[in-house]
Amino acid sequence: MEATTRAPVEAVWPLVGHAARWQEWSFLTRTLLERPGPGEPDGVGAVRRFTAHGVGSTEQVVAWDPPHHLAYRIVRGFPVRNYQADVTLEDDGRGGTRIVWSGRYDPKIPGSGPVLAVVLPKMMQRFADQLAAFADGAEASRPGGA
Repeated sequence: MEATTRAPVEAVWPLVGHAARWQEWSFLTRTLLERPGPGEPDGVGAVRRFTAHGVGSTEQVVAWDPPHHLAYRIVRGFPVRNYQADVTLEDDGRGGTRIVWSGRYDPKIPGSGPVLAVVLPKMMQRFADQLAAFADGAEASRPGGA
């Protein structure tokens, strides 16, 4: 799933790289760091809790390479096994950012594969779109911004 924003990579990274910032731009209503990583608080090993109206997931950061790559795996709260998402931020060549959000998983509930194949890509696209839209708004309000 992809989206593009006029904001530079360095402005987009804090929004996606830091768990607490997700509720600023996404549909999630509560985002927090349950346990900091051993190096960087939001880095590899960090455990994050994300919820929307009380329903959510607990995730662990498995890759954290500021300002370009974040990967996380779901450890509880979602009906899948081996879920890992990768979020990559790339310079789009015009000073903005190309956001690429991808994920892989195994269905946990027999027969749920076809439903998950529709729902999860839509959710990842929604995250990418919301991140881009928020970053565009922040960029436009910045002095000297677009």
